This record gives sequence, C-alpha cells and structure tokens, in this order.
Amino acid sequence: MLPEQKKIKILFRHRSMEMGGVEKVMLSLLNNLDKEKFDMTVLLSLNQGELRNEFPHHVRKIYLAEGKEDFSKNYLLQKFQLFKRTRKLEKFRNSPEIIDKEILKENYDIEIAMTYNDFESVLQSTNKNSKKIGWFHSEIDLPKLQPLVPKILGHFPQFDHMVYCSEKIMQIMHRTYPNLRYPPESVIINAVPVDEIRKKSEEKIPDFKNRPVFVSVGRLHTRKGYHKLMDAHHRLLKDGFEHSVVIIGDGEELTNLLSQQKKLGVEETFILAGNKMNPYPYIRNADFFILPSESEAWPLVISEALILQKPIIATRVGDVDLMIENGKTGHLIRYETSEIYEAMKKFLTDKTFVQNIKENLIYIDKQFDNQKIFDAVEEIIINLAKK
Repeated sequence: MLPEQKKIKILFRHRSMEMGGVEKVMLSLLNNLDKEKFDMTVLLSLNQGELRNEFPHHVRKIYLAEGKEDFSKNYLLQKFQLFKRTRKLEKFRNSPEIIDKEILKENYDIEIAMTYNDFESVLQSTNKNSKKIGWFHSEIDLPKLQPLVPKILGHFPQFDHMVYCSEKIMQIMHRTYPNLRYPPESVIINAVPVDEIRKKSEEKIPDFKNRPVFVSVGRLHTRKGYHKLMDAHHRLLKDGFEHSVVIIGDGEELTNLLSQQKKLGVEETFILAGNKMNPYPYIRNADFFILPSESEAWPLVISEALILQKPIIATRVGDVDLMIENGKTGHLIRYETSEIYEAMKKFLTDKTFVQNIKENLIYIDKQFDNQKIFDAVEEIIINLAKK
C-alpha cells in the first residue's frame, strides 16, 4: 500500500449526474480505480441528477451550486433560485481561481474532463502543474455538433492526453481534422459491471401490458431516433402486428414525443416511462431491446442489453457493429424509419431468427474484460503523474 501522501490526487470535473452513459462510466471508474493508489475527488457544477448520491464513500464530492431537486416548490421562488444559481456559475466561469482557492482548497496531480462540455472548466484550472485528461464520446462530424466544433478543436491540443471511448470516434476525428495537433491518445471502451447488472435486473417490477414488448433506454433527444421509432410502431400496429414499446428515459424531446404520441393515438402502446434508477429489470422483462439512434459512440446500454441476453435491433452507428455481430447476436439497420419497421416486423414474426440470437447470447460474457479497461486507465494516470 502506498502511504496516504504518496497517492496520486485526481480531480474529475462534470456538470451534473443525470442518468446517462457518461455518468455511469465515471461512476465505474470511481468504483474500480485502485483507491490505494489514487485519492479521488469529483467536482460537479450542479449537485443534480438521479445519480448524484451514487458516489462510493472513498470519493470526495464537491459541487458549485445546488441542483433543481433542492429548489423550492414555489414557482416564483424557484425562478429566483435559478437566476441566483446562474449568476453564481457565471462568477465561477469568469473567475476560475475562486474554485481552486475557496472551493477545492488543494491542488491535484491529474484533472479529468469527462465530456467535451467539461473541457473548458478543466483547462481553465489555475493549477498549471496538473496533467489534463479529456474524454471524448462524440462523432465530430455530426451536423448538430457543428456550432461547438471550433471550441472543441481549440481545446484538444491543450490536453496532455485524450481518451476516446471508441475506435470509430477517434477515426472520424482524425479523418475530419487530419492537421489538428493531437495530444497523446488512447481508445478505452466503457467498462460494464456484469454481475451488478444481472443482480439489479432481478428487482420486481409490474408486468408489461400489450406483449410482445420492445424496450429502449436513453435520453429523450432527437438524435436518439425515438420519433422514428414511434412512426414505425404506429405503422406496425396499423398493419396488424400487435406489440408495445417502452422508453426508459427523460429529456428535452419529451414535449415533442408526447405531442406525436397523441397525434398518432399510441398513448397506450408507446409508453414514455421516464427515468428509472434501475432500468435493468425493464430490459430483462422485455422481449426485445431496440436502439434507433442517429449517432452514438460506444453505447453502454448495448452492452447492458447483451449481458441480459436480450435480442437487439440497433442502428449501425459508432462502434455498434463491433459490439454486435449482425444476424448472430443482434440485428443491425440503418437510421431509417422503414428499416426500423422491417426489423421490428422480423423480430415479431421470425421466431427461428430470434431464437438463434438468444442461443448465441448465452456465452456473451466472454466479450467483456473490465480489468483490462481499468488497468489501461490507471497506466495513463500513473505515467502522466510521473512527468
């Protein structure tokens, strides 16, 4: 064991802890990096989200502002609290030295930005001796990302190391911007807590109505493709293929999806179930899993569905085609409503095809080697700390 003062001090920066893949990745690192080697702190901009109290006991959590969960229920007072919080965060953004001197009150060997949204806060740190690591999860050529790209490109060269969560994300980055001055880089896929997922999946939930059931878990965002999934679902019902769809998640697209749901008259069969602290029983108890996304990197939820041995329909985005063997451990499609329709129809009607997938998933555990992932992260941190 290393003496306390010899531990490498790591600071993770992140906005908040709403349920999501990045948040799960960070919690996985915090739970599995060697606590005898590393002294870990998380600095949240907002103490907000379903996972905000899920940090392991040996990790120090600090936050800059209260989350919405701590706001008053009174509408006017809530508005005032939100205004006050916005001003407070602006002060920290404009004077980052306040964070180091008054909030953290100590220096760190390593500072980590978990997404590109955290890049600026890490790079603005007044601790110039710390080594900076960035985590990148996004397809840089995605049209909706373009307004942010100039800032991201400016940040990249300032890091001491960049970690990509998938090989394809790194390839797209280099292909799109071959002349960017890149820091040292690594591809480290997301770790998956196999035993924990299986154990949590056994939690009892009310039985689904309107079998068979397709389930999906993800943020309600346009790039998740739930509007196309709903159109395909509606068409299948019209064509006589009875089933239901359950979406676990929340987000800014909820209002639009509720409107579409009402317009199509599928309120009883396309269920927007909201966030769940434990989504695994919903995956386990569904008949199929579906990921209709326009873009992804290395979607953790695909690994979770594989571990729970659920037949999967997924779009060919990010590294999904490395995670799923098409026709054997799942069914891969393009981001088109017609292909979503045809894939769901195949799952509903071709029992032999689905049964073959189920049989191929029996030994899927061999695909996951978490210790290799944690060892790779630890090696990057230790090597940087030596410099």
